[in-house]
Amino acid sequence: MLIGADFMKYSRQLPQRVPVDRLHHSLLTATLAMQDGCDDEYVACALLHDIGDTLGTFNHPDIAAAILKPFVSEENHWMVEKHGIFQGYYFFHHIGMDRNMREQFRGHPHFARTAHFCDKYDGPGFDAKAADSV
Repeated sequence: MLIGADFMKYSRQLPQRVPVDRLHHSLLTATLAMQDGCDDEYVACALLHDIGDTLGTFNHPDIAAAILKPFVSEENHWMVEKHGIFQGYYFFHHIGMDRNMREQFRGHPHFARTAHFCDKYDGPGFDAKAADSV
């Protein structure tokens, strides 16, 4: 509860804490996916998955998913739409939230795809060391 009470102040300071900015994060996420042999549509989703972050930090996956929906497959759309909840597995417990929130989707046909995206590309896309090596 103590962490949760300070979350708003903490979230406003995000740009100072994250070692790469949103542009570099998006470019790195897409680059990692491309280097791993993902198809062009997947790479485009990796590039644009956080496009809504500056307009709506707390619902940025919904914004990105709405933009991409007419142009991408259902599985990539679902991945972009749900990536925020899946990414929470790595940090929600630090801000007083349930890190296992993604479990509500266990059994969904695109669960593994979205978990893989966050583990392999989205999470590492915040790593300044990885950015230097690409």
